[in-house]
Amino acid sequence: MVYDIYSWDNRLIVERINLAMERISQIKSEKDIMFGDFFLKLSRFLEQVNDLRIKRDTGEFEKQSFEELNISQNELFYDLKEENYDTSVYNPDVLEKLCDKEFVSPLLSLSFEVRAALITVFEGDLEGFVNILELFLQVYGICLEGGDAKEISEAIYWYASDYLDITARKKIIESFTTSNRFFYNIIMNDDLSDLRYLFKFGEYIGENEIKTAKYLNSLDMETVRLCAKTFVDGYRDGFVAMQKDISKRSIVSLIYRIGFERIVKEAVILFEDMGFEVVLDRKPYRLADMSHIRNRGICSGGVNRQFEYDHKYDMNIFTKKAYLDRKFEISKQTFEEIKENMARYGGPALMDAFGDTEFLPLKKTAANAFVEKQNNLMNNYRNDMMLLQDEYIDTSGTAFCIIAWPLPSIAKEPKGYSNIFNDIIRINTLDAGKYKVAQQKIIDALDKADTVRVIGGKDNKTDLTIKLHELKNPSKETNFENCGADVNIPVGEVFTSPVLEGTNGTLFVKDVFLAGYHLKNLCINVKNGMIEDYICENFETRDDNRRMVEDSILKGHKSLPMGEFAIGTNVVAYNVAKKYDIFEKMPILIAEKMGPHFAFGDTCYSHDEENVSYNPDGKAIIARDNECSIKRKTDIKRAYFNCHTDITIPLVELGDIYTNEPDGTNTYIIKDGRFVLEGSEILNE
Repeated sequence: MVYDIYSWDNRLIVERINLAMERISQIKSEKDIMFGDFFLKLSRFLEQVNDLRIKRDTGEFEKQSFEELNISQNELFYDLKEENYDTSVYNPDVLEKLCDKEFVSPLLSLSFEVRAALITVFEGDLEGFVNILELFLQVYGICLEGGDAKEISEAIYWYASDYLDITARKKIIESFTTSNRFFYNIIMNDDLSDLRYLFKFGEYIGENEIKTAKYLNSLDMETVRLCAKTFVDGYRDGFVAMQKDISKRSIVSLIYRIGFERIVKEAVILFEDMGFEVVLDRKPYRLADMSHIRNRGICSGGVNRQFEYDHKYDMNIFTKKAYLDRKFEISKQTFEEIKENMARYGGPALMDAFGDTEFLPLKKTAANAFVEKQNNLMNNYRNDMMLLQDEYIDTSGTAFCIIAWPLPSIAKEPKGYSNIFNDIIRINTLDAGKYKVAQQKIIDALDKADTVRVIGGKDNKTDLTIKLHELKNPSKETNFENCGADVNIPVGEVFTSPVLEGTNGTLFVKDVFLAGYHLKNLCINVKNGMIEDYICENFETRDDNRRMVEDSILKGHKSLPMGEFAIGTNVVAYNVAKKYDIFEKMPILIAEKMGPHFAFGDTCYSHDEENVSYNPDGKAIIARDNECSIKRKTDIKRAYFNCHTDITIPLVELGDIYTNEPDGTNTYIIKDGRFVLEGSEILNE
């Protein structure tokens, strides 16, 4: 079912736009205005966006050449580009010099929201566009009259609150229904060999997006379809592997990185052939929709990651209980409105991309931030929203699939990208059958153990003891899942949810890529399954290093449980990373298959603990809970953390993995970084 997300009178909206733009156009000629440079820059941007709107309405936009579109884009994003950002009014350090301290926070929030005008115009959301114009003029008027920072903050708060019934409803409908066909129409109807289509999305189109699309256009259709089929088959096979009835589901949300449209188009066709409607939803771009933890959706690599980092807490201005309570109620009403679609939702299909250049975020004191009360409010809100969503989506019948493809920036030489891409295709299409046989040998040994010990190799300080659940009926029960190439592509891991009490030690990794950050010499101390202490060595100061770990792993929590322990078995992936020297660039999806890994946060069975699943040998996987998740039966708000971050020890850094059995027997799974258990040696090939 399609729902109405735009309900305005077009004539009246255009009149409001014209009136607002007439006033905005006068700003450049006005003198002695409070924070004049700031308002001049933002007003100029809004004029450019309105010019774009007119070009789209008249058809002039469609007639522009690739070069002209690229020039226009660079003008729109000029102030955000890395080479210009040091002097940009969007930079907290610059804004701090332009205005009094108390004005920095609300003006930062305003500047980020104003940038959303560009996407509203591309998507034809004229109501969203005019609301941003009018907010800008309201704040400008406050400053023109010598108003204070509190007035500006209140204006932004009430703007967000007053339009919640539109923005919150729209975002939910776009996430779970096919009501917004913006991406679908471009992907399925445009000529993807004409790269001008990239500029229709409204996102910044950089070298990675252009080179990716160009490279995919050079591939034969058979290869493109293989990539798409591997992805879609993984989604379908996930239902089979988890013994879930796919016939009861008919909606999938497909999330990907712009540039991969040729593969996405074939994936959409395959999903539709299976009877699924495909939701293609953009990453949140307005403050009312954003989270400081994770914002998932279709996007490009962005123009400047420091800009995004500087503004990640700009919603602090309306992160208040009254606002979040109202947003929750509107969300509940919207879920009820679209409950038929929610019942048919099968889960997400995520096509990830990896190989971005390294980014080391700079923490700026002038940037917005949450106080502890706001952090707690947001954590509680996210938890409440997840529980509410579970009332409308029966997760015992959903699945998911994740696959990852490399970006051109991963290659260290011009011809390297095609070679890496071909090897990633090989990794993503490995024979799961061979791995499952060897992995079962590993599981059989692990199931005899009380604990497992993981010890790092040379220069790696890891020494962890993982406590396993007791098997009351070993002939019918197992602790570990034998993971094939279904939901998590590629093949290659066995995993469990550890018992927290008795899980202790130190986890150390020299290099790991998490949440877009490259962490160096990451060290986490674990006591009874919970993070006790943590540090990395990216910065000179301890506080900055701990903040890096907090941003990438803790996600607003003071501590997290070890929700997963796994042994990755995909040595082919390890050898490819070694071949191209791209260990630090490998996504966790592949990296977790290249050695033992540990996830902090919820278990792999979060919100699905009661739905028992079985390994190919018929044994029930019983390790679905830990001491945190079991609280769902008594106090569900204390059971979940709504995050799950995997950290892998590469085989090159690994020493040994061995079991500790109740009778004192030790069985080695890995010794000196190689599989030594009888029947698992094939994994070394």
